[in-house]
Amino acid sequence: MIHIPDYNDLDIAHIVCDYNGTIAKDGMVLPEVLVLFESLCMHYTLHVITADTFGSVAKQLEDAPVTIKVLSSGDHTQEKADYITALGTARCAALGNGNNDAAMLRAAALGVAVFGGEGCATKSLLSSDIVCKDVTDALSLFLYPKRLIATLRK
Repeated sequence: MIHIPDYNDLDIAHIVCDYNGTIAKDGMVLPEVLVLFESLCMHYTLHVITADTFGSVAKQLEDAPVTIKVLSSGDHTQEKADYITALGTARCAALGNGNNDAAMLRAAALGVAVFGGEGCATKSLLSSDIVCKDVTDALSLFLYPKRLIATLRK
């Protein structure tokens, strides 16, 4: 439980990450993400949700401590939000950068927009609680929760 004065109490159990543009670039997972996942999995259940545009997610994350969800519907935006809802919105943090991440970021107890190499869609930016310049900073928020307190308290 993270108490954030005059904001909210966060009891995050699940961290749900978009793949391309958030933890991967051009279908290749960023090496620093794998290192962070090893530390994060001791405290959180990690999920990666993706359309798998490059067909690489399973191979790239085969040894990572994550649950992979490959999107299958015609409405990826809604499918991502539904995934958060199924896990329990109050216990989820979501990381993303694309237009199809906006509803997921809004649904989660904590939405983190990530700029990264692809940039960040305005809809996702406006749907987030926090914006980070890269995924390393975004994932590190959960290893160093005082950063969340410093950013979100009023």
